[in-house]
Amino acid sequence: MAGATEVKICGLSTPEAVAAAIEGGADYIGFVFYPRSPRHVTPQQAALLAKAVPASVKIVALTVDATDDLLGEIVEEVHPALLQLHGVETPARVTEIRQRYGVPVMKVLPVAGPADIAAAHAYEDGADRLMFDAKPPKEKKDALPGGNALSFDWQLLAGTEWKKPWLLAGGLRPENVAEAIRISGAPGVDVSSGVEEAPGRKSTALIKAFLKAAKAG
Repeated sequence: MAGATEVKICGLSTPEAVAAAIEGGADYIGFVFYPRSPRHVTPQQAALLAKAVPASVKIVALTVDATDDLLGEIVEEVHPALLQLHGVETPARVTEIRQRYGVPVMKVLPVAGPADIAAAHAYEDGADRLMFDAKPPKEKKDALPGGNALSFDWQLLAGTEWKKPWLLAGGLRPENVAEAIRISGAPGVDVSSGVEEAPGRKSTALIKAFLKAAKAG
């Protein structure tokens, strides 16, 4: 695969974790604006953390079916390079958000089987980027939309062609990310729970190990 794999470290909430991601060579760092998540930060907290982020690293704001008021506050306070939509936003809503705020949008698509890959093509025109993540477990009614340490069959993405750049997420860890890239052909990967000591508590050592493994892969 040509070029180095792009890597996004998501769910950062401390200066130490942000610094580890930057020092390790992350292309994107993600802040989560979703109160149910153990990784949740407010726009004001994220704005403080963002001050340490160099222009070469893109800031991504993860939201879940966010209101226009919240999206507006995030854009004003944090100035993200990307808005990551992790809810059940329709293609029309994705287009609306992109046009309203003038910020590129990455739509997350939950995957369990081939039908989910096929359905994802409906978002190609409205989104600037796509991300494929594992569907949350059905048996957990209160499961988060992401960050569940679950993976899906990476072979489902092998050989697929997309109009827009895409990232692979879901259950990735330092020890399996190289294999995930090889099997799926992913040009980029995203990790959150896979570099944590406990839900919401990032390990600086794991962040750097993941980045090293992903870039080598």
